[in-house]
Amino acid sequence: MLPLDWSLWPAEARLLLTLTLIWSVAGLLILGSASWWVASREMGEGAYYLKRQVIWMVASWGLLSLAVSTDLRRWMKVAGPALWIGCLLVAATLLFGDPVNGASRWLPIGPMQIQPSELVKPFVVLQAANLFAHWKRSAVDQKLLWLGSFGALILLILKQPNLSTAALTGLLLWLMAFSAGLRLRSLFGTALVGAALGVSSIMINEYQRLRVVSFLNPWQDPQGDGYQLVQSLLAIGSGGIVGQGFGLSTQKLQYLPIQSTDFIFAVYAEEFGFIGSVMLLLFLMLVAFLGLRVALRCRSNQTRLTAIGCTTLLIGQSLMNLAVASGAMPTTGLPLPMVSYGGNSLLSSLLVAGLLIRCSLESTSLVGGRRPRRANERSNQHLAPSR
Repeated sequence: MLPLDWSLWPAEARLLLTLTLIWSVAGLLILGSASWWVASREMGEGAYYLKRQVIWMVASWGLLSLAVSTDLRRWMKVAGPALWIGCLLVAATLLFGDPVNGASRWLPIGPMQIQPSELVKPFVVLQAANLFAHWKRSAVDQKLLWLGSFGALILLILKQPNLSTAALTGLLLWLMAFSAGLRLRSLFGTALVGAALGVSSIMINEYQRLRVVSFLNPWQDPQGDGYQLVQSLLAIGSGGIVGQGFGLSTQKLQYLPIQSTDFIFAVYAEEFGFIGSVMLLLFLMLVAFLGLRVALRCRSNQTRLTAIGCTTLLIGQSLMNLAVASGAMPTTGLPLPMVSYGGNSLLSSLLVAGLLIRCSLESTSLVGGRRPRRANERSNQHLAPSR
């Protein structure tokens, strides 16, 4: 079932697969602790959220397996149409979406709800790698077409409004363009335009402006706009050095809002303390280091940029979630990958992880791309049955 014999896997691919498995299992345990009491009180079943997350986890690992076993060139071919479909679905949320906390991010499809802005993220990485890897050889109309598509997607996400996802998408594209060697003058101008869009969104949307004001001084209105952040800081501070112990958080007992999604790190920090929080940061640093190693070993610009984009997406979103919970950033709606409750985020995160692992496998020249003759012979000899 593996695209390449396990003994031929690079060390980075093996470690990334192992760390992704650890991340997923730990995420289920953290979610179970954060959601059990509220689920028992509101749904009548403590494992209500956990059971549903397990179902989505199985489906997401199936998607990861597909990503690992499929040639990256095939993913590149579907990236463009998938990006356009994502734009249409994000636009559909503005017309038919279910508003949640003042934003229309969810689109009902039968018995399920999907969040297109989450599901489109892997294809943003793939199409950006497609575009920026051949930037100097691409025609002007192709550049304008795809830059316009990216810009339309960001504007549609801003319109929901979803400033955090729009900012993450813009930052992702900017870093991939920077890694591809685009002119610094153009990148600087793009950064100014992005900052202006962000400020405009904050000024137009009242709830975003209140979030920024409450972030600067949450104690000014601890029972109103600053309530979420105050309760999150209390949870993190209550953890101390070693934490209260697994399952023993008190802030999750309906004191801390959104404790299973956006602020799940606060529950984790209360239960595992400063030491556990540092271990989580070290874990993310290890994943980031392995992602960088994979990018450096890649043999083509497309694969290298894909690895950079996948690493940026996983680690960048994680750090933004931690920054929000600890008061280093204004409150946003970004989930913690593979930990926060939500099937859409799981599908997107594990697909991105699978693409990163695939990049590592293709760096060996034994799978994917144009395989050298010697690599083909070596692979065939190794995989041939012994007589």
